[in-house]
Amino acid sequence: MSDNLTNVKIVDNSANPAPLGLVGFGLTTILLNFHNAGFFPLNSMIMGMGIAVGGVAQVIAGILESQKKNTFGTTAFTLYGFFWISLVITWTFPKLGVADASSAYAMGFYLLFWGIFTLGMFFGTLKLNRALQVVFSSLALLFFLLAIGDFSENHVVKTVAGFEGIFCGLSALYTAIAQVLNEIYGKEILPIGVVK
Repeated sequence: MSDNLTNVKIVDNSANPAPLGLVGFGLTTILLNFHNAGFFPLNSMIMGMGIAVGGVAQVIAGILESQKKNTFGTTAFTLYGFFWISLVITWTFPKLGVADASSAYAMGFYLLFWGIFTLGMFFGTLKLNRALQVVFSSLALLFFLLAIGDFSENHVVKTVAGFEGIFCGLSALYTAIAQVLNEIYGKEILPIGVVK
């Protein structure tokens, strides 16, 4: 009986959760950075996307990555999901009278440490694919630019960060769509630059 149990092979037929997380991240990043680039003010659309799509959808993707034993995906999607939720909290708590608003200086540190974390995660992508390398390198740059913008209170830096953030979000969206289409068609429809 025990010999039969040791020979059991478990096959994982579950879906790849990465596109869900990448779309959640990508769409929310694009829309927030339209604001940072100066196209429209911070509004409920961005906050709603931050909680539901950037936040909850990415956390779900992270949990699903955990079931696939993917430490990188679990860490990235879960933490960036909670990043979006925490960001919306920093905007809403002062309006609700729950906490004082964060100074630009304090937000600079918030963004700086997310940049440091992201830079560390970027090194993990060096074993994955080129598309994810673009996503994580551009995200690290985005966090550092936003931190510099807050520390210096320089509007031009924040605007530049907005355009760079739009690129970052688009790269995540591209990577998600590439993964979905490549899986559906069983061949490389959109290249992601697999590392060999």
